[in-house]
Amino acid sequence: MPGVAAHRLRILFVDDEAPIRLVMKNELPRLGHDVTICEDGRAALRALEDHPFDAAIVDLRMPGIGGWDVVQHLKKTCPETDVIIHTGHGDIDDAIQAVRMGAYDFLRKPCTLVEIANVLSRVAEKKLLANKAIALEAQLKSVRGGTDLIGETPSMQRVKKLVEKIAPTDSSVLILGETGTGKELVARRIHELSTRSQMPFVAVNCGALPENLVESELFGHKKGAFTGADTPRKGLIEVANGGTLFLDELGELDKAMQVKLLRFLESGEVRRVGENDAFTVDVRVVCATNRSLQDMVAEGSFREDLFFRVNTFEIRLPPLRERKDDLPMLAHSLLARHLKKRDVPENLLSPEAITLLRQHDWSGNVRELSNALEHAAILSDGKSIRPEDLPLSVGSRRPVDDRPFDVNNFPRPLTLREIEMEVILQTLEKYEGDKPRTSDELGIALKTLYNKLNAHHAQDQAEAA
Repeated sequence: MPGVAAHRLRILFVDDEAPIRLVMKNELPRLGHDVTICEDGRAALRALEDHPFDAAIVDLRMPGIGGWDVVQHLKKTCPETDVIIHTGHGDIDDAIQAVRMGAYDFLRKPCTLVEIANVLSRVAEKKLLANKAIALEAQLKSVRGGTDLIGETPSMQRVKKLVEKIAPTDSSVLILGETGTGKELVARRIHELSTRSQMPFVAVNCGALPENLVESELFGHKKGAFTGADTPRKGLIEVANGGTLFLDELGELDKAMQVKLLRFLESGEVRRVGENDAFTVDVRVVCATNRSLQDMVAEGSFREDLFFRVNTFEIRLPPLRERKDDLPMLAHSLLARHLKKRDVPENLLSPEAITLLRQHDWSGNVRELSNALEHAAILSDGKSIRPEDLPLSVGSRRPVDDRPFDVNNFPRPLTLREIEMEVILQTLEKYEGDKPRTSDELGIALKTLYNKLNAHHAQDQAEAA
């Protein structure tokens, strides 16, 4: 059942009484959890060096390194671990003090299995809400409209029917289409129509991830796993537990990460960077790319086994130039989003503006159309949109500045690196910030473009400081 593994917890149980340890070793897995049993505080600290835990049930009174030391170590080094005190009647004051210091709850010895199950259920619910909050924060970084797929042309009707068919399943999906055709929108629609709709939807742009941090971003890392890893971190796969993970620009992953992704897709197991032990998550994976993965397989830059693994169902999105009959309906929906209104007048777009929109080739597809309409909505003050309200790049009034880069326009000789960056910035301006189109024109990988822009930004910051 989708979402079941989202309630599976990794539990550290620490108690010096052998009978209690034996019961917990048998019963906690029956409740659906993974458990590590430790007989004292020293063993618990060793276990914490190997991998993190969602929850720790700790006895306070133990010989040697006691429960207090374990609790304090957890709160300092593993703040994501919820601590549950397991203590006798005489230690209740200490247990209450521990809760005040940040422990999640306490259980009084002897406690029933039902009491333990109830506390762990609350911990699991808390973890789920935290993951949803992380996913929601990522979503709010960009303003989005609804997820309805707009269009009545035969090609879009085929897309909508296929989405409705495959959404209730757990099968992997590969969405293909040119840049700006709405691949993420389709992925969100699949999620919303699935049985996972109440769980997180996490979108990852594989091309935008820094090359040296891709594994950490996807799988997470333990504290100290590499320079700069000052705190443990959940990976985006773990954040999506129980829900849907959308991997956009899949073709930008290098071969090493393709192997790790394939291993996860086949086993459902996640191993954080720097950890020895893996844990299981329940995630539906939807992928997208504007590149031909089959061509990449043929040339050896994409693994064939991974291609077949992500391609159970394939959805091809038509470019906007092939469905121009959808333009009026699509434009109306985009204007409603930009104007933040549920309904906008049907005649908001003048016939002359619609004619101009139909004549444009829309190489940037729906994304380019959306940018053009946002521009027009601002200039028209929400009134009738005329051709003059549209960007100059739309129509034939004035072409985009396509003049080649000229080093003679600069007052001093430029280095090769500076010339390269000027060409990149000029091309980026030409395409109004559209990075995939910029990378296509320059003939470089999207990830390479992101890396060069990040390095340029870092240099500007250093010079400003």
